[in-house]
Amino acid sequence: MRVPLLLLSALLPFATLAQTPPPPATPAPAPARPAPAAPAARPVLSPAQQAQVQKQDAEMTAAALQVARLIDANRAGEAWKGASDVAKKSVTEQAFVSQLTADRQRLGALASRGQPVVTRVKYAAGATVPEGLYINVSFPTRFANSAQPVRELVSFRFDEDRIWRLAGYSVRAATP
Repeated sequence: MRVPLLLLSALLPFATLAQTPPPPATPAPAPARPAPAAPAARPVLSPAQQAQVQKQDAEMTAAALQVARLIDANRAGEAWKGASDVAKKSVTEQAFVSQLTADRQRLGALASRGQPVVTRVKYAAGATVPEGLYINVSFPTRFANSAQPVRELVSFRFDEDRIWRLAGYSVRAATP
């Protein structure tokens, strides 16, 4: 019996220590924020691939200009008729035409359309935009009633039949 009692008496100070509250600690420094993830490295394209991207940029810019010119001429309904089914399901022709008419009346006549910027994006299922591949062509555009250029955006979706079709058109105040 002596051994267990000896062991118990040896552990008793630790048991009391475990029950006493710890001394006030100095606040721990806030955990370091993780460094922002480095942007994904773009794949290096071969000269043939670069030429293909440049060709597609030129084709999509021409298509975007064609859409913008239809809207300039108050022919937004024609643009809608050639749109992706995804776009047609999200907005009726009447709503598309009336929104663009209201936007353009507010902005006034087209004064100038600047150099386009072409971007590509792929949306996964569950995004706020229907799933798929998109190409956006953005123009800094000046209108008579706007002191600053606005961003004129024409979006295209790569439909299931492997054809790029209009997915949207909008004009918004340019962001700095």
